[in-house]
Amino acid sequence: MGKFIITKRTNGEYQFNLEASNGRVILTSEGYTAKASCHKGIESVKTNAPTDTRYDRKTAKNGSCYFNLKAANGEVIGTSQMYSTAETRDNGIESVKENAPKASVTDETI
Repeated sequence: MGKFIITKRTNGEYQFNLEASNGRVILTSEGYTAKASCHKGIESVKTNAPTDTRYDRKTAKNGSCYFNLKAANGEVIGTSQMYSTAETRDNGIESVKENAPKASVTDETI
């Protein structure tokens, strides 16, 4: 099972990473000024992850593939790592769909 890990950036903002069961980061959040907002972001990922239309499949200028997970209002709630192919990116999306809804939360800022 996957897990969300809350950390603090050097600028003082909170962020979360979603890790798959193998420990690889499959989704990273934006920065949040309040920890409560970070927790709300995690809940939004859990809610939106199963819905395929919430994923915006992208290709970077260098040809790498990645995706953004968006909330119902269109706001980006998480961005993937870079993948070498569209197929591996799509596997990453499937991993988020599988891992996020039941993922535990670990707060490393305590």
